[in-house]
Amino acid sequence: MKYSPKEMKETLEKNNFHFKKKFGQNFIIDQNIINAIIEKSEIDKDTLVLEIGPGAGSLTTKLAEKAGYVLCYEIDKSLEKVLKENLKEHQNYKVVYEDFLKADIKKELSKLAFDKIYVVANLPYYITTPILFKIIEEKLNIQKIVIMVQKEVGERFKAKEGTKEYNSLSIYLNYYFYTKKLLDVNRNVFLPKPNVDSIIVEFTRKETLKSVKNEKVFFKLIRDSFKQKRKTLRNNLKEYDLEKIETILKKYNYDLSVRAEELKVDIFIDIANNL
Repeated sequence: MKYSPKEMKETLEKNNFHFKKKFGQNFIIDQNIINAIIEKSEIDKDTLVLEIGPGAGSLTTKLAEKAGYVLCYEIDKSLEKVLKENLKEHQNYKVVYEDFLKADIKKELSKLAFDKIYVVANLPYYITTPILFKIIEEKLNIQKIVIMVQKEVGERFKAKEGTKEYNSLSIYLNYYFYTKKLLDVNRNVFLPKPNVDSIIVEFTRKETLKSVKNEKVFFKLIRDSFKQKRKTLRNNLKEYDLEKIETILKKYNYDLSVRAEELKVDIFIDIANNL
């Protein structure tokens, strides 16, 4: 498959494909970026790659060359002919035409046996956060995630407490993964060209997690604490034992007037472990 805008357009036009804004479709057309993603992902034949939103398959073809198997989820069934044509040289892949957010991923993964499972994808901007929440909350056994996302969103992933970018997803990711920025990506490498630049980020799963007694309690506390970001814990956590929470906060020189964005992960863990 060729990666120039001209060749990409010809393939899409031949198959009567039309871009759909509702799916946030921006396909990679720059081979250098594709090669960089493949190289930095460090995939091999022992790796099962989960790709969300393969689009026209420009990244998928390279993934199939390097990985043992590529399992793709594509919501737009009108891309079926395009993907079949562009992936015709490969047999080690499957495209599931279903909404990733609604799909039973564990069931599909249970049919495949590989030493490593990585997520490698150019994620649609509008559902980046829900996709990551699904991967985390469904406890998919993913060792590494390498994704291209909107630059502004990518910056939030590695946000520290006390910054406006810091949110519940920052904590989730910090709890499970080491986060690293790999590459800035100019908007000109996509068809059609989006209005923003992108960033490639890597999440590597931590072998040892911090001691949380009950992850359900911990994650519910996080969600509730950030429910209304500009409000204090006193307002967001009215259904909790506020007296107990304040006792723990005082250990760190805080009280219930603090906002969630000011607290480190360890403080939330301490609160959750004592609820």
